[in-house]
Amino acid sequence: MNDTHFAYNRDMWDGYVARGNEWTTPVSPETIAAARRGEFSLLLIEKWPIPDDWWPPNLAGCDVLCLASGGGQQGPVLAAVGANVTVFDASPRQLAQDRLVAEREGLTLRTVEGDMRDLSALADASFDLIVHPISNCYCPDVLPVWRECYRVLRPGGVLLAGWMNPCVYILDFFKIDDAGIIEVRHKLPYADVTHLTPDELDRMRREGTAFEWSHSFDEQLGGQLAAGFVLTGFKEGRDGRNLEAEYLPTQFASRAVKPPLPS
Repeated sequence: MNDTHFAYNRDMWDGYVARGNEWTTPVSPETIAAARRGEFSLLLIEKWPIPDDWWPPNLAGCDVLCLASGGGQQGPVLAAVGANVTVFDASPRQLAQDRLVAEREGLTLRTVEGDMRDLSALADASFDLIVHPISNCYCPDVLPVWRECYRVLRPGGVLLAGWMNPCVYILDFFKIDDAGIIEVRHKLPYADVTHLTPDELDRMRREGTAFEWSHSFDEQLGGQLAAGFVLTGFKEGRDGRNLEAEYLPTQFASRAVKPPLPS
């Protein structure tokens, strides 16, 4: 992502916080209280809670990276469960939501601002778990993300990731949003910044909408495998609020493991 695109998306997510987008709304005190009792549910994709067998056996004391996952949601819940949490995000206001919950609830967590493709602020082999809900659609290059995830995980560490079905990007989203019409328009790979007209890009800016990029299965699953991960779980899902979900899965979740060192 060039600096202009990164800065634009950072500012758009700051704007989402100001407008109360659902993915920027801090969790309630009741949710934190339940997490302290070991009762919690987190999403990688819409309407599909991460299953018990995708989590490490014991999150207490686990070093967790919530990657591109600010907003006062996943990070504080995992901290309340007992994990040592670092939240990494491009948006200062998203990170502020995590600090807000931490201060409100007496939790300890670390926040780091940056680009998900560059985790140089984080040490090699310093995490047991990465939680990376759908967010790499806001980044043009995912292969560096997977390489960095592999680097910062310890051997045996787990990567939980959510990502968009690239096929949804062939559709004309303006016609879906404005008229409820499904129409194929774009060729893949897709990027707002190259596929939309100047007027459409101006509309996105006026409406405060972040730029997105499609990523193929080669980049998402193949990229994880190329980085060295072993795939151990996969799930498809549908965002029921979107018309295109009536026709195809719109989102996917994957579980991958950094192989342990030979015994």
